Amino acid sequence: MQYALEGSVAVTGSAIQWLRDQLGIISNASEIENLAASVPDTDGVYFVPAFSGLFAPHWRSDARGVIVGLTRAATKAHLARAALEAICYQTREIMDAMSADSGVTLTQMRVDGGITNNALCMQMQADILGIEISRPVIVETTALGAAYAAGLTVGFWKNRTEISGQWKEFHRWRPTSTPAEREKGFANWRKAIERTLNWAQ
Repeated sequence: MQYALEGSVAVTGSAIQWLRDQLGIISNASEIENLAASVPDTDGVYFVPAFSGLFAPHWRSDARGVIVGLTRAATKAHLARAALEAICYQTREIMDAMSADSGVTLTQMRVDGGITNNALCMQMQADILGIEISRPVIVETTALGAAYAAGLTVGFWKNRTEISGQWKEFHRWRPTSTPAEREKGFANWRKAIERTLNWAQ
């Protein structure tokens, strides 16, 4: 028998869609990387996209989205970068919870899906987590896993060991942030999370 830890986040990539469709900050999701990269940081802006509450590890249905830390110097580029950071901070919360529950120190994270095409976001993820981020050649892992299961069932592959040998790395991002920078940013993220609570009845 095998067990897996899972963490669910309500809003990640759909926050980028919100910036596109509701705010008109970008006209295409692919524009977010260049816009976010045009500033060196968020200038203190934090965006918590709790549009339908907060999922793991908070489980708060009363939470709603907030943008905090705004000044007159804030631009759409800062908000774009804060949206990417939100993906990374939510991932860190899940990874920290998994590490605490399992007692296993995480040293790398393998990523998949469309957001992995955003190299800036992947570098931010490495910096926020403080671990290496590994992207495979084939990023549609869910579909690939279904194909592997089917192939294993019909005997195309002999066993799971043979399947695991198919995995190939495309790129690896290593953290460039200091522990102090990571913890300061994460502390501010937690302050922003507090502002989302007790809005919905």
